[in-house]
Amino acid sequence: MGGQMGGPMGNLWSNLYQPLRGFGGKLADWFAPAADAVAGEGYYEINVELPGVAPEDVDVALHENVLTVKGEKRFTRTEEGRSYFFSERSYGAFERSFRLPSDADPEKITADFKDGVLTLLIAKAGPPSERSRRIEIRTG
Repeated sequence: MGGQMGGPMGNLWSNLYQPLRGFGGKLADWFAPAADAVAGEGYYEINVELPGVAPEDVDVALHENVLTVKGEKRFTRTEEGRSYFFSERSYGAFERSFRLPSDADPEKITADFKDGVLTLLIAKAGPPSERSRRIEIRTG
């Protein structure tokens, strides 16, 4: 056989893994990246793992106190001379949403992308006394 996948054994492997060949593509239409959230002294931090995702393929938006991270992990492969029996790599569109705590300041959110991790820092608003102000009453 000389180390090649020919002959009866090669056909056996091909037949066994044939149903699995397209399986990765079907699962890859959508995936949910792993995330964690922590609270610091004056901020909240959310880390979203996005290995293999380009920064330009990520969008972060805030709507009605919900922070949403969405985008796409693109995957290209060349089939020349290679047979994929299975693939456990996730790719495709993704979206994660996080409801901000009541003391989060929606005007002070930063996003940094480094080494496949998106880090969102959300400042905590000051105590209620710092957020209040006197409103001038105009006359005439």
